[in-house]
Amino acid sequence: MVFIEASQGLADRGVPLDVHAVRKTFRRRSHSFSRGQRRHKEMHAAVDGVSFRVAPGEIYGLIGANGSGKSTLIRVLSTLLVPDSGEVSVFGRDALRAPLSVRPLLNRVSADPSFFRAMSPLENLLFYGRAYGLSGTLVRQRSAEILDRLGLESGRIREPMLHLSRGQQQKVAVARAFLTSPRLMLLDEPTTGLDPRSKRDVQRFVAEVRRDDGVAILLTTHDMEEAELLCDRIAFLAGGRIVSEGTPLELRTAVAGDERLLGDVDMEAVFMALTGRRIEDDEEAEP
Repeated sequence: MVFIEASQGLADRGVPLDVHAVRKTFRRRSHSFSRGQRRHKEMHAAVDGVSFRVAPGEIYGLIGANGSGKSTLIRVLSTLLVPDSGEVSVFGRDALRAPLSVRPLLNRVSADPSFFRAMSPLENLLFYGRAYGLSGTLVRQRSAEILDRLGLESGRIREPMLHLSRGQQQKVAVARAFLTSPRLMLLDEPTTGLDPRSKRDVQRFVAEVRRDDGVAILLTTHDMEEAELLCDRIAFLAGGRIVSEGTPLELRTAVAGDERLLGDVDMEAVFMALTGRRIEDDEEAEP
């Protein structure tokens, strides 16, 4: 994959992602009130002092139940939301005080991407690429390359998005995010709801770009098998805080207590043991 020279030069300096003591609170209405009393608002910490680092070329997994703070944290790291306190550095650049300086270095894939649905994948990618200053020729070249690596049939590239399956649309979303050759990618549940084949195609692509292009990746997922397959390190998030962090082997060993028992402990059991809940459980909803 060919990288944008300016972005690559900026990305050569510093740790891809360094998050320190990030906290974000919201006001929300209290659900408990008596007849005749007015509802009052209380403060809720969606993200409560989160710190971690993503190393160069690393896939770092962030796993938590719904409402654990993942979505709020991803919005902060994407420079879409300003935290109450803490620091976020992207390749040595302050993402909170100078967001415009880091945006060329990162991109995001969400579980529910939006498109111009009447337009084709190629038309959507051309629109997006030109908005980022890429030439039409370069966008066509990169689009064909990335979509081929993702396993999207060439005949689909000129069909309207509304004719594509959920998995095919998600492949276009991944292609769009990698079109600008980001050095840091935030993958927010990128395979949620995909059929098994599409999920494997996206997972294989993620592993390839990390291996071949050195892209640092932050991955949030509900799929424990996916996390263990792709991630170098994993952090479990509960109640807005990281409660445990380590390699998949370290986390499993911590719960098993003996390496001989590792086969009896899968990552879902590890998550339950370390967070006190199942991945399917809902915590208090994020704003």
